[in-house]
Amino acid sequence: MARQQGCSCLPFALGALLLVAWVMQDQAVPPLQVEQFDPRSPRRPMPQWGDEQFVIEDQPGGPADSMGTAFAVDRDGVWLTAEHVTHGCTRVGLEDGRFARPVARVLESREADAAIVQADLASPDALPLTGAMPQPGTPGYHMGFPAGEPTLVVSEFIGSASARRGRSELMQPVLAWAERGRVPVGAGTLSGISGGPILAEDGHVVGVNSAATDRRGRILTTAPDAVIRLAIASRAIDERPVAYPVAGLSDASARFVAWLDQGVIRRIFCDVDESRSGLGGG
Repeated sequence: MARQQGCSCLPFALGALLLVAWVMQDQAVPPLQVEQFDPRSPRRPMPQWGDEQFVIEDQPGGPADSMGTAFAVDRDGVWLTAEHVTHGCTRVGLEDGRFARPVARVLESREADAAIVQADLASPDALPLTGAMPQPGTPGYHMGFPAGEPTLVVSEFIGSASARRGRSELMQPVLAWAERGRVPVGAGTLSGISGGPILAEDGHVVGVNSAATDRRGRILTTAPDAVIRLAIASRAIDERPVAYPVAGLSDASARFVAWLDQGVIRRIFCDVDESRSGLGGG
């Protein structure tokens, strides 16, 4: 089996980007409520997909103040991001103008790199999820904030694979994509795109951006059925948004710009400094 080294899309150093004020920072904010969802059991292990394996390197030194991407899956303040974006945080906040709106609840998946977050921050729209697999060779449109900047990454679906995060022995099913281009054009790190949506050509979100292998131009996303299981377990998503096929790059770019303007896709911040926040960890 081929084994590829990959790095998490979570940025290692974003000090300047984290100079964002927290809403209600001078008021009593309830501790972040973190829950875990794991549908696996020794009797019913999750299937392992594909022959290609990836190792996703953890952030050196453990969790640190950082930034990722989140997107609305229900207009009543339910958002989806990557599990490694929220894991180990003292508090989590969604970008709200020049402020970070504190997240009240996080439900982290233990079978995939995905997390549901709930906050007092509504969205005018929500993105449609699906558990269906895309067809090999079809395009994907990754949206998020690599290096803190809004970027659309176009890729081609390679197939299913499996990934091991850090030193863990647990394998997670992932989808592997080959990068084909970016808007705006660039070749820098994809750190910060973690947690953003990957749209298939039918307009459905088929996963969450998880990691990238810069040298080979591969992007890893969560398995779509694992995200659906997490969404159902959250009991927080009531909407079933309609999906419209993506008519090429220009259409995908226009949707991305509109979702950014509407606040459907936002930056999400992790704060792990307990002495500064005064909150207990989840």
